[in-house]
Amino acid sequence: MAKALIVREGDVESVGLPGGGAFWLLEDSERTDGLLGANRLLLQAGADGTRPHHHTRSTEIFYILDGTMEFLVDGALNRVEKGGLVVVPPGVVHAFGATVDGPAEFFAVLTPGIARFEYFRQLGRIARGEADWSSMDELHDKFDVHFDGEPDWR
Repeated sequence: MAKALIVREGDVESVGLPGGGAFWLLEDSERTDGLLGANRLLLQAGADGTRPHHHTRSTEIFYILDGTMEFLVDGALNRVEKGGLVVVPPGVVHAFGATVDGPAEFFAVLTPGIARFEYFRQLGRIARGEADWSSMDELHDKFDVHFDGEPDWR
């Protein structure tokens, strides 16, 4: 049986992104017995969160905390403002990023959870120029992140 979980800000790992953006790694599914994984992400104006991809096992839920995001969902581009919610079931191709209007911050939950913190750490290394996208080639199945298109999705 899963136990209740409380995560305090001081215990959260931060992964820096260029220009002041960051991932905050809240829960990696291990302390919730695989129930969920949760992150917070700040993207600078015009920055992409990731390229088009899908998950075979997890639903991904996004809640916009601040700013405006662009989401590519099943081939359609959607603007979602602060307070908006996006739910992406398994198998649905999606990508996301902040609009050019300004930075955007969101909270994301993947359920069921899969230990993905190392995936997010690697995305940070790629964004900072410390690794390239080919470093993800052997990690798709492990992290249930399967790329479905070119990086330039907008």
